[in-house]
Amino acid sequence: MQKEILIKINGKSIFAEPGKTILAVAKENKIDIPSLCFHPDVKVKHHCGLCLVRVVNEPKLQNACKTLVVAGMEVITDSVDINDLRTKNLNKIIKKHVFECDDCVWFQHCRLLELVKRFNIQPPVTQNATEKVLQVGEMVFDQTKCIGCENCLNICPTEFLSMNKNKKVEVSSEKTKDCINCGQCIVHCPVGAMEGVGEFEELQKLILDKGKITFVQFAPAIRSSIGEEFGLANGTIATDQLVAGLKKIGFNFVFDTAVGADFTTMEESDELIERLETGKNLPAMSSCCPAWVKFVEFNYPDFIPNLCTSRSPQVMLGGIIKNYWCQKNKIDPKDVFVVSIMPCIAKKYEIKREELKINGIKPVDLVLTTRELVRLFKKNNIDISKIAGQPIDNPFGKPSGAGVIYGASGGVFESALRTAYYKMSKTNLPLNDVLSIRGGKGTKIKKINFGGRIVKVCVVNGIKNAKKVLSALQKKPHLYDAVEVMACPGGCVGGGGQSLPTNKKVSAERAEALYQIDDNSVLKCAHENPCVLDVYKNYFCNQKVKKEVLHTVFVSKRKTKIIQLKNSRETLLTKEPDSIIKKTIL
Repeated sequence: MQKEILIKINGKSIFAEPGKTILAVAKENKIDIPSLCFHPDVKVKHHCGLCLVRVVNEPKLQNACKTLVVAGMEVITDSVDINDLRTKNLNKIIKKHVFECDDCVWFQHCRLLELVKRFNIQPPVTQNATEKVLQVGEMVFDQTKCIGCENCLNICPTEFLSMNKNKKVEVSSEKTKDCINCGQCIVHCPVGAMEGVGEFEELQKLILDKGKITFVQFAPAIRSSIGEEFGLANGTIATDQLVAGLKKIGFNFVFDTAVGADFTTMEESDELIERLETGKNLPAMSSCCPAWVKFVEFNYPDFIPNLCTSRSPQVMLGGIIKNYWCQKNKIDPKDVFVVSIMPCIAKKYEIKREELKINGIKPVDLVLTTRELVRLFKKNNIDISKIAGQPIDNPFGKPSGAGVIYGASGGVFESALRTAYYKMSKTNLPLNDVLSIRGGKGTKIKKINFGGRIVKVCVVNGIKNAKKVLSALQKKPHLYDAVEVMACPGGCVGGGGQSLPTNKKVSAERAEALYQIDDNSVLKCAHENPCVLDVYKNYFCNQKVKKEVLHTVFVSKRKTKIIQLKNSRETLLTKEPDSIIKKTIL
């Protein structure tokens, strides 16, 4: 690290790291500079003009988000002329944005609303007649809220988004471009112009039917992010409090999707071993991330055979509940309702796949995002920072550490490698062999010795990096033996359904907490989990049943329809309410 330099902000002497911006240094030193469009993971476009500051001896005001600090610099962040110009720029922004605060992903955390109150500006209440609200799959793009900052364009991995002539977000009608429901545009939009389908209308219909047995499962990544909305530090583990909150809502059973991950690991490790032995369909590709799966099915159908057929953890556990659990307890699966709490918008899409039905029944009935669960808790006056914790219900309440790390990039195949290595060698995989596939780096490559067979693993962080890897595999099909891809930066911890704000730093803190759980876990691997072994012994001894409940197929997908809605509240939640649709554009 370079030697720190001395600067002054509002007369206060501050030591700063060279190469950082004025805004970054100010944030580190708790000096308030208004900003809106800035996101630490997005290329700076200084669109909003709210972070204006005066640098002494500079003739013009500077954008703090792009101006680098230099030794001896003196910065003034507040003055009459600065605030006059900020007010003028903020007025321009809010004229582009219809406030719909109770139905916004930034609910109770909105920077724009804070600024409007701070500068005493009256927001508009009507939308421009030319602006549209568009639904594509599980995503809603609301032009009435878009301020044209282009953060979504910068982050969209499929180049599906653009700006129209009015500087409003537009979706692509090109046949070669489609949305994969990753939701990264949501967590990078400063004003809630994007949201998932049903956020937050599905909460209104979540009145638990007393005539049904209600189950809820929560993804590995939820336990290290849910506390942020209740004042807990990033990465705080709040598993027991989360369970208590869900019980208080009224669910009959609370299960851990990380146990579902243990089942996925058992099947995925078998697939990996079989492919290594036969040489067929290599490299084996992870299939837990539905955004990644859709990306392959639409853009690279030639790689569909490479996807592991093992179902994702939420779908596996839902299928096990509605089949094994129901059979064991003599319950009709039709009398069971399964809800998943996921950090992901694409999981809403996943549960609607026809290929996942078992005897015509969906394994999971409803997916709520982390944000929606927080809204549900707050609606019911549940504060998990103050609630007494409760244990997760049996039999699916005690995952291995390997199941928990599914929430972080590299965790899926680290889990599969642990079990595959043990199945092949009857010894445990040395931890040092897989440490390098962890973390937020774009592409991580590791060679592992499987009893004399060198297995080359590639772990990919984000779809933009996946494109590069797939392009390389088209030229050299035998480049890798196993490829894991997570669509969201850092994995599910940085998912499109997570609490806001979400960025790489926050995601890394959430991921670190999951690895701490693994470090402290007595059960390290899926093949050690007693409840998993018991289900295999007593239920999945039937190979036909095992294949039907634990595996699926993937098929080439057509471009998703683009639908115009009346407004963002009237999203198309299911296939039934066609009356909601104003116009099908494509």
